[in-house]
Amino acid sequence: MKKRRDKEKEVAALQEQLAQVSTVILTTFQGIKAEEDSRLRRAVEAAGGHYRVLKNTLAELAAKGTPAEPLLKDLQGTNSIAYTSTDPVVLAKALSKIAKDVPAFRFKAGLVEGRVVSLDELRRLAELPSRNELMGKLVFLLQAPARGLVAALSGVPRNLAVVLNEAVKAKKFSE
Repeated sequence: MKKRRDKEKEVAALQEQLAQVSTVILTTFQGIKAEEDSRLRRAVEAAGGHYRVLKNTLAELAAKGTPAEPLLKDLQGTNSIAYTSTDPVVLAKALSKIAKDVPAFRFKAGLVEGRVVSLDELRRLAELPSRNELMGKLVFLLQAPARGLVAALSGVPRNLAVVLNEAVKAKKFSE
């Protein structure tokens, strides 16, 4: 059993982390096997997040004064959270993939950029392209006009060379 001092340190550490995150997803884990839990933790870490199983009273104490306070208030049952200060889409995608494979793992609620979101909004968030995918698409779109201009400009001399070559073959030029 943890001593009060240890619990206070745990609450303080969690409160410091929650004060810095942009996304918190509240889940339930009851019935998850050990290997599924390990896979879940690895997926969350790969997404740049953290995963913790919570005692409800300690979670509520840690959330006081943080953006996660409305989400972690009056918790019931077995709860866990996944949180990140990076891209919320990547975390939502990772958790959604696990939820499809592990029926016992379910979403309860979420907090994204300081706003409590519904389960439906979490599902839609997981379907969005990630920040890196959007940046790649933007770069492609910005390069497209330049590529088109280069192709058009290089086409004029190429076409001229082809026409001249055909004219020479047809002996259209007299000496």
